[in-house]
Parts: sequence; C-alpha cells; structure tokens
Amino acid sequence: MRLVIAECQVDYVGRLTAHLPMARRLLLIKSDGSVSVHADDRAYKPLNWMSPPCWLTEAAVPEGTQAQAYWVVTNKAGEELRITIAAIEHDSEHELGVDPGLVKDGVEAHLQELLAEHVETLGPGHTLIRREYMTAIGPVDLLCRDAAGATVAVEIKRRGEIDGVEQLTRYLELLNRDTTLAPVAGVFAAQQIKPQARTLAEDRGIRCVVLDYDELRGAESTEFRLF
Repeated sequence: MRLVIAECQVDYVGRLTAHLPMARRLLLIKSDGSVSVHADDRAYKPLNWMSPPCWLTEAAVPEGTQAQAYWVVTNKAGEELRITIAAIEHDSEHELGVDPGLVKDGVEAHLQELLAEHVETLGPGHTLIRREYMTAIGPVDLLCRDAAGATVAVEIKRRGEIDGVEQLTRYLELLNRDTTLAPVAGVFAAQQIKPQARTLAEDRGIRCVVLDYDELRGAESTEFRLF
C-alpha cells in the first residue's frame, strides 16, 4: 500500500463528473490497483475513489498549472480520476501481506447460513447464487436472483446500522460495473434495523428485511404474541 499526503485537486470524469478543489488530503494506492482520496473526517468513507480493475499513470503536468505531479487513474470503462498534485508532504509504501478477512460473530455467521438455506425469506422465487461472493473490496454475504432473474446482493447483520448500509452501497457500486451481473439490487437484512439505517437504505433504493432468528432455525419465537 502506498500512502501519499498531498495538496491536491481531484476531478472524476465519466458517467458523472465531480470536482474536489485544491486541499490537503490523503491518497491511498492499494496493491489491487484501487485509488481512494480521503479527508480528515467522514470516518472511513473516501471523498472519491476508483475501484479495480484500474490503472494509474503519472502523466505530463497540464500547461498553465503549477503542479508538481499529475496522476490519471483509468478504469476499463474509460472513466478517469484525475489528480493534480501541487505539493507532496509524505510518500511511503508498506507491505501489509494477506489479510485473513473479517471474522463474523457466531450469531451473524449463523444468520448467513440459515438465510442461505431459506433464501425464499427474501421473497417468493428468490434463489441462491453463492454465499460469500468475493469482490475486490471483500465478500458479499449472499448473491441471489429474484423471481424475475435479476441479481440481488444481500448484506447480513445482527444489528443493522448505518455502517452496514454504507458497506452494501460500496458492494453495489462495484457489482453494477459487472455487465454479467448488472443491474444488481441490494437487500439489507438484520435482526434489528435502526431507523437511521433504514432511512439511508431506502433513500439509496436498498430494501430492508428484518430477520427472525428463531423462525429461520425452525424454533418457536420466545417473544410474547397476541395471536
């Protein structure tokens, strides 16, 4: 991984355009080829990024600028992340090795297993394509097809919070670049979903499903019911 702290301007040119004016930022260049631009806020979410497969080239500095360097990151669709660097304060490379991945807690892992066995819980006609469908940024819990044959990515949590919605959003952005899968819809499934997470999910077109753990494992719920 390469870490660069620089005074830079960032322009995204492709299906949409986005502009970040000159400011001090952190640039992450990972071994998988991905490039992301970070500020000192927004938790882990980058200001802008390019997901792999993509390629970084150090191009000639545009005329009329006082830039120290000019990077162009291009993906297979021809979209570009153009980074104009006025000054570099820090530039280092680090070998992190192979990451073992996120280990889910027992309940969350069991929820994934149970939902894979009873995928019709998501809706009539749903079928499972694969558990732990690997992407360049991590595994999607379940990849399914709905009754119409469309692809559905499912993120499973014990307690659904905003971080989980953000995680699924990143998976969907990446999966929808794959023409063999797109369009890919999202389902955020959890035993409990916080109101803020539900609002964010619905705003992004992600469907929320509340899971009954006892029902999935074929046991009577321990909750009191009127009927």
